[in-house]
Amino acid sequence: MKSEELTEYLNNGVSHIIKIVMSGSGSLREQLFILSFGRRARKAAQKRTNLEYTGLHVPAFIIASITNSCNLFCKGCYARANNICGTAEGCGRKKLLTAAQWDGVFQQAEDMGISFCLLAGGEPLLRTDVLETAVRHRNIVFPVFTNGTLFTREKVKFFSRYPSLIPVISIEGNEGTTDNRRGQGTFSKLMDTAAKFQKSRLLWGASVTVTSENLHEISTETFIKPLYDKGCRIVFFIEYVPAAPGTEQLAPDAEDRNELITAVDVLRIMFKGMLILSFPGDEKYMGGCLAGGRGFFHINPYGGAEPCPFSPYSDTNVTNSSLRDVLMSPLFAELNKSGLNGTLHNGGCALFAEHEKVAELAEPEGSRYEKRFDERFNN
Repeated sequence: MKSEELTEYLNNGVSHIIKIVMSGSGSLREQLFILSFGRRARKAAQKRTNLEYTGLHVPAFIIASITNSCNLFCKGCYARANNICGTAEGCGRKKLLTAAQWDGVFQQAEDMGISFCLLAGGEPLLRTDVLETAVRHRNIVFPVFTNGTLFTREKVKFFSRYPSLIPVISIEGNEGTTDNRRGQGTFSKLMDTAAKFQKSRLLWGASVTVTSENLHEISTETFIKPLYDKGCRIVFFIEYVPAAPGTEQLAPDAEDRNELITAVDVLRIMFKGMLILSFPGDEKYMGGCLAGGRGFFHINPYGGAEPCPFSPYSDTNVTNSSLRDVLMSPLFAELNKSGLNGTLHNGGCALFAEHEKVAELAEPEGSRYEKRFDERFNN
C-alpha cells in the first residue's frame, strides 16, 4: 500500500473508530465529547493529508511509555524484558522525560495532526504529572493502558473530568488466568475498578494479551459479555510477543491466529456498540506492519523513538530531535525502504522476528540491545 493510500485508509479508520465508540457511549457528556472530538479529528486528518503532499507521512497514532515503574510483576512482561520498565542494568541511570518534555511532545503531535496517543509504561497511573499535562491537548485522545489496580475514587473522578483520557485495563481472561499472570487478587481488583467505572458512567476499555493458552477463553461471548455489561466499549486483542526468554510457546501459531480472526469477526457482529481491535491481525488490511511511522511509533520513557514497543531500537531521541526528525530518521526511512516495515507478520510482531536486522539499522543505538537478543535466541 502506497503512503498516500495508507494515510487515506487511516483517516477513514479514525472516523470509523469514532462512529463505533459514539454508538456504544452511554452518557450524554461522553457523546458530546466524541462529537466535538470527531470535528477536531477531521481537521487533524486534513493536516496529515496536507503533510503527505509535502513528502512527510504522519501516522494517526503514537505510543508513549511515560514511566519505567510498575506496581506489578506480570509474567512475560515485554516492558521488563526490553528494559523499558524495572531495575535491570542501565534503567536506573537513564533520566525519564519530564512532564514538561512530554508536554512538548504532545504539542508537536497535535500540531502535526496526530489524533491518538496511547499512554503506557510501566504503569502510567504512577505519572499523574504527565496525565495532567496530557489533558491540556484537546485535539488528542489518550487511551491509558493500565494494569487497573490503582484506581482510587479520586483517580476515577480525575478521569471522569477529562474524557480525553480513556482507561484501558489489562485482563488475561477469567480470574484464574488473570491472577496466574498478573498476581493473586488482581482479577478481583479489576472487577472493583470496572464497577467504579460503571458507577461513574466512564468510557473504558480492556486490553487482552492473546496467548496459545488463553485464546479459547478470551475470544468468546462468555468472556466479552460481562465486560460489555459493565460498560466496557473498547477491546484490544494483542497477540503475545515472546520478549521474555523462555516464553516462545505462548505466542499464537498460524492456526491460533486464524481462529482469532474468525472469533473477532463473530464478536464484532454480536457486540455492535463495542470497538474490537486485533493486533497485529488487523494490520493485514493496511499492507502489513504499521510500526516505524507507517501507522504509529513508540517513544520510550527516556525519549528514544522506536519502531514499536516490541522492537526497542532507536537512532533518534525526542530530547534533541523533533517528531518531524523522528519520522524522517535514518532508521524509520530504512525500515520502509528495506521492506521490513509493512511486511505481513507470522507472529505477534513482524519486526521482533527481524531483531538482528533492525538492530543493525539502528546503530549505534541498536548495539546496546544486540548482545541481549543474541544471548536470548542463540542459547
